[in-house]
Amino acid sequence: MTEEERIFSGKLFACDVPELAKIKLKAHRLCHQYNDLYEEDEQDRQAILRELLGHIGEDTYLTGPIRFHYGAHTRIGDNCFMGFNFTVQDDTHVTIGNDCNFGPNVTIVTPLHPMLPHERRGILCRDGQTRYLCYAKPVAIGNDCWFGANVVVCPGVTIGDNCVIGAGSVVTRDIPANSFAAGVPARVKREITEKDAIIHLFPDLR
Repeated sequence: MTEEERIFSGKLFACDVPELAKIKLKAHRLCHQYNDLYEEDEQDRQAILRELLGHIGEDTYLTGPIRFHYGAHTRIGDNCFMGFNFTVQDDTHVTIGNDCNFGPNVTIVTPLHPMLPHERRGILCRDGQTRYLCYAKPVAIGNDCWFGANVVVCPGVTIGDNCVIGAGSVVTRDIPANSFAAGVPARVKREITEKDAIIHLFPDLR
């Protein structure tokens, strides 16, 4: 079993092995190249995203700067918008649906590291080698979701379709579809319904 296969199986993996370092270095280089381009360099930026990510949908726009740890482990759907400083630590799979919007400084994280300090300094394995070990849990985000500024999505979280996550929230548990969730940790405040239509706030609309 390769180290990447260990990740996807939910097993402990050695994050510093050459096999994984090669993927991460490529992703970091491509992110740097993307961030050095101007927004009007649309074709060059799209070419980088196609090389960087596992999948990038049609009409999806990443403002930049961006940071992906692996890149290849992330799949993003169609018609999405990512604001400034979109960060994805995608040690394992991150899946984002269609028509999602992300405010500035949104972070998605998948790895989990040892709680004990001596284990973070290395764990002695059965073959006599000391390795830096962690594990990762995938993140899945449905369609038509909106994330306010500075939201953090933690490992293993699934967020259903049509959700709104309030600014500054830390999402540590699953959020069911059609929910407004906010807070640290984020909790479901209520269901989103037609009563939330913006026309009720601005009856004249324009």
